[in-house]
Amino acid sequence: MPRDALLKTLFFVACLVPLSACTTLGPDFSPPRSDWLKNWDTTLHGLAIRKDSGEEIPDASFWQNFISDPLLQTFITEAHHANPRLRLAALRIFESRALLGMANSSLYPQVQQATGSMGFVESENHDTGRNSSISNYRLGLGIGWELDFWGRFRRSIESADATFFASIENQRAVQVLINAQVIDLYFAYRITQARIRIARKNTEIQKRSYRITTEQFNSGNTSELDVQQARTQYLATLAAIPQLEQRLVQIRNALSVLLGRAPGGLEIPDDENYQLPKAGVSHTTALPARLLLRRPDIRAAAWAIAAQSARIGIAEADFYPSISLLGTLGWAGNSMAPAGSTSLAGGPALEWNIFDHGLIANNVRLQDVRLQQLVEQYRDNVLQAAAEVDNAAIAVVKSAEQIALLEASVKSAERALEIANTNYHEGYADFQRVLDAQRSLFSQNDRLISTRGDNISAIISLYKALGGGWRPLQTNELLPDTLKQQMKQRVDWGELLDTPLPPVPDMMNKEAP
Repeated sequence: MPRDALLKTLFFVACLVPLSACTTLGPDFSPPRSDWLKNWDTTLHGLAIRKDSGEEIPDASFWQNFISDPLLQTFITEAHHANPRLRLAALRIFESRALLGMANSSLYPQVQQATGSMGFVESENHDTGRNSSISNYRLGLGIGWELDFWGRFRRSIESADATFFASIENQRAVQVLINAQVIDLYFAYRITQARIRIARKNTEIQKRSYRITTEQFNSGNTSELDVQQARTQYLATLAAIPQLEQRLVQIRNALSVLLGRAPGGLEIPDDENYQLPKAGVSHTTALPARLLLRRPDIRAAAWAIAAQSARIGIAEADFYPSISLLGTLGWAGNSMAPAGSTSLAGGPALEWNIFDHGLIANNVRLQDVRLQQLVEQYRDNVLQAAAEVDNAAIAVVKSAEQIALLEASVKSAERALEIANTNYHEGYADFQRVLDAQRSLFSQNDRLISTRGDNISAIISLYKALGGGWRPLQTNELLPDTLKQQMKQRVDWGELLDTPLPPVPDMMNKEAP
């Protein structure tokens, strides 16, 4: 290439490169709004006891009322390491990180191609009997670089970046869910154990009554009706135990799955002295609306909107020509001219789909309507989250009120049974009063322990609804070392599996127009 032509090409390239960063098509992301949330000044039925203090609440501290149990702490830690859903959520982080790396590469020359060829020809002249041979060879390097005039590649990186942050938030949302499920199932197991103990204790009381009435019937002091009524109540209470034992195994199996264990391999000792946590009514000093927007699943939904918003710009870039810089450097030679020759070629190229019959326009519309769908889904998620918070709050308050009433009811039932037994033995009351008192005591005890379980479950639901129970994980905590080694043995992951995760920006502080 003549020197003047080369200088013109270089000058043209120097002008194009700065221009390639001048335009970015498509809308810039703005966080979706839920206008009602600003005026949602709920007291959560008395649980939000004062105005927002402005202090950040540690996300992992929500569960402190519950995880003082060493066995439960062990289960939570085990679930973090072995739960398949948490591993899958972590793998999606690395998937999105790889996709982000692919998007970043688009800013560099997209074609970097080395070529080469070699040939050999041998011929024989039959008239002269002489042989001749010639060999030729060619090497080349081609480069093609589509300039990002319209922001197509920058929007691709923006979309991949948002998808990456969404994957981190989704992993945190799974943390919240798994924590809540492990804790809820653990206490459901403990509650069921307690209900079985209550049932067995009552069967002993009723069995003793059945034996006494049988003895009195045999001695002629009572009728067979008393015997049959005592036997009926005893067997009915006894029949409730197998169903509770079945539920105990089902809860244990569900908990085993969360811990990544095979069913049947989990042991939780039945300790009659075990005390359920006295969590009582839990209060929050932060405004529920602020806590709601901290939920990882809500933030992940917002990041999904950001990713889709960038795709509109990618689609709009197809309206305009793609401008590329192409260049080749070659060297060719043969055995007749060992010195060979070199060639250098370069220049801009333009490609433009002028007639697309509405394909590009409708693709832009498609990306826009998908964006609006995600916005509406986000707003629905916020509404559903607010309902979850309010439902859990009222369940916490009302189950606590029930516990206080049932505790008084149990004391009355115990006293009633004591009086009924005394009156029966002294001949002032028939045996039916004793049976009624026994039935009432069993029922009230069972209701009390069940309601305590409901209260614990409601508090867990409230903490989950407020988005608590997760903590930012380091890269080395996302996957077990054995799993990472397996992946590294299959594929060269470089530093991708070990590079620290960046902090997730708080995009919700931006004001939407």
